[in-house]
Amino acid sequence: MSTLGFPLFPEQASTMAERVDHLYFFLLGISVFFAGLICILIVVFAIKYRRRSDDEQPRPITGNLGLEIFWTVVPLCLTLVIFVWGAQLFFVTYYPPNDSLEINVVAKQWMWKVQHPEGHSEINELHIPSGKPVKLVMTSQDVIHDFFVPAFRVKKDVLPGRYTTLWFEASKPGTYHLFCAQYCGTQHSGMVGRIVVLEPTAFQTWLSGGVTGGSMASAGEKLFQSLGCATCHLPNDAGRAPSLVAILGKTVALQGGRSIVADENYVRESILEPNAKIVSGYQPIMPTFKGLVSEEGVMQILAYLKSLKREEGAQVKK
Repeated sequence: MSTLGFPLFPEQASTMAERVDHLYFFLLGISVFFAGLICILIVVFAIKYRRRSDDEQPRPITGNLGLEIFWTVVPLCLTLVIFVWGAQLFFVTYYPPNDSLEINVVAKQWMWKVQHPEGHSEINELHIPSGKPVKLVMTSQDVIHDFFVPAFRVKKDVLPGRYTTLWFEASKPGTYHLFCAQYCGTQHSGMVGRIVVLEPTAFQTWLSGGVTGGSMASAGEKLFQSLGCATCHLPNDAGRAPSLVAILGKTVALQGGRSIVADENYVRESILEPNAKIVSGYQPIMPTFKGLVSEEGVMQILAYLKSLKREEGAQVKK
């Protein structure tokens, strides 16, 4: 949307952008309408009900039940419409589709570091295909950052010590601005990047070139072995630590009778702070790897664990 070539709003470049704009313009229209109505009524009432002489006595106002009901019901209905519309849009933007392409992002003063499942690494750039849902699993290496792509109408805090997710589906090829929308230090304004959206065939061509280090899962497997994790985390539950085969999404029983669903944040915490949540039936013998494994390394181990299948554990157990 522009006037005389001056962009009033960023272009709509994702499947969610138009829906977000519709809600935004609805809220803007409601605000402008009632602000204008109130200003007009203030002027009209000031003129119509002004005191015309010193001895004039105003007539008493007895009230109007119909008017009271009207200006109570109308705002209530508008509020419910805004709530339902906003809640529906929130849930759509919060839960990524199951077939999303998962990409890992680590924020650091003052850059964006990206890891693709196939092994590509990027700094301050993110190449993605058009017409394909993309899920970003993000964390920060230092302070709070914020991943903001105006053309996609998406924005999410990136927090140290935990993972947050964001998803979008680019609707057309192009290059779009990426900003950090949370003040993160002296060079915050320079923490910018770009999203490069390619046609699916062009994206596959880009993926097929320049990778020599293998996929994230293979890098995670090498790190898993080099750290000695495989000596305790046996796939048949016979080791000194629980099996990690198909661990993600599984409900884990903890000491003290509690239980927790093993997600990315749980696995990350178990690597860096292993004594925070002890699995029932096991001793707290795992050393901490804080300072030994980078955020990128943790994400590579997660990619490796996601690649494991329950069938593999069953075969080893036999």
